[in-house]
Amino acid sequence: MQRRQFLSLGAALPLFCQLGQGLAAPLQSGSPRFLLVFLRGAYDSNSLLVPTHSDFYYQARPNIAIARPGSADGALALNPQWGLHPTLQSSLLPLYEQGQACFVPFAGSNDLSRSHFETQDSIELGQPQEGGKSYQSGFLNRLTRVLQADSQSRLSPMAFTAQLPLCLRGSAQVANMALASVRKSALDEQRSQTIASMYQGSALEAPVREGFAVQRAVQRSMQEEMDQAGRNAISAKGFSLVAQRMAHLMREQFDLGFVDIGGWDTHVNQGAASGNLANRLGDLSQGLATFAESMGAETWRHTVVAVISEFGRTFRENGNKGTDHGHGTAYWFLGGGLSAQAGGKVLGEQIEVTEKALFQNRDYPVLNEYRSLLGGLFARMYGLNTAQLQQIFPTSQPGRLQLV
Repeated sequence: MQRRQFLSLGAALPLFCQLGQGLAAPLQSGSPRFLLVFLRGAYDSNSLLVPTHSDFYYQARPNIAIARPGSADGALALNPQWGLHPTLQSSLLPLYEQGQACFVPFAGSNDLSRSHFETQDSIELGQPQEGGKSYQSGFLNRLTRVLQADSQSRLSPMAFTAQLPLCLRGSAQVANMALASVRKSALDEQRSQTIASMYQGSALEAPVREGFAVQRAVQRSMQEEMDQAGRNAISAKGFSLVAQRMAHLMREQFDLGFVDIGGWDTHVNQGAASGNLANRLGDLSQGLATFAESMGAETWRHTVVAVISEFGRTFRENGNKGTDHGHGTAYWFLGGGLSAQAGGKVLGEQIEVTEKALFQNRDYPVLNEYRSLLGGLFARMYGLNTAQLQQIFPTSQPGRLQLV
């Protein structure tokens, strides 16, 4: 199998923007925004979205199960079948209750390798499971290309990562920049001009100058945000700060975003209502709540955030009070753009959680395939037709969930 080859034009240029377009004009608050959050490492969805109706769940997890609602540190009841991890009470639960969050269990890809890297690659490519793969064509790049080909559409994508992720690789140019530690560039204005002059008269002259221009614009906006943070004592911890920075850029400049978050491979001492996983879920959900608030009410009303992971984890806990590589997982969808049919619900095809229902006697099965889920979302969000969807997810049929 061809291994992933990261391509980051930011290695040569501080930030790369679309050829010939320069800095885009500020976005309208009513135009759609989409953010994909990729949890690398395969998070344990059975601790996030707890099957509180299942006696088997509590038998299979004597040390790490989240207690039923009403118990001390118990799950937050969403409906008679499902509960939410208690650490999300002040962050994600309010969004769910306001119809701005939903969950789709039994979700994922049909990749059976149980390999982090292979499954991550497979999902980011978004290509049919069977047959050869093109590592130069990720599904978000194809979405960008389809929408940019429509004279009535406009899409300005950005990866909030140090390297361009596989899902955004392709013929459409995409900006990328890590926001966790935005600081003054090592290249001052004079050195930037010297480097730019080296490309004068070449095909790269315009993109080089645009790259430096976008970098300066991002740094200015980030410095303003950091100055405000110092005055108003806004926490700079982890993802919450990154989320605030992402919101600033997506509110004003970029309408498609990608960010990945690691640390979800919990083989040992996973914890239950507290502990290793609970801390990560708390930080993530607080960051997402910060992102929602920082987008502003009007822009958030047209925003959808999808939270996915490469696969789930084993339903039974292992001998180290953790979980191992699994199959099906649960996806989250957040945003003021969710429909009344989706917001505040647990959606998709579901089955009763019993031992007999496990895939290969160990995992959740995948009943809601990711290409179908996202294809249906994109169709409704951007008004795409069948031919356009086939360019993004070849051979896939869009799902019927009315997420937006």
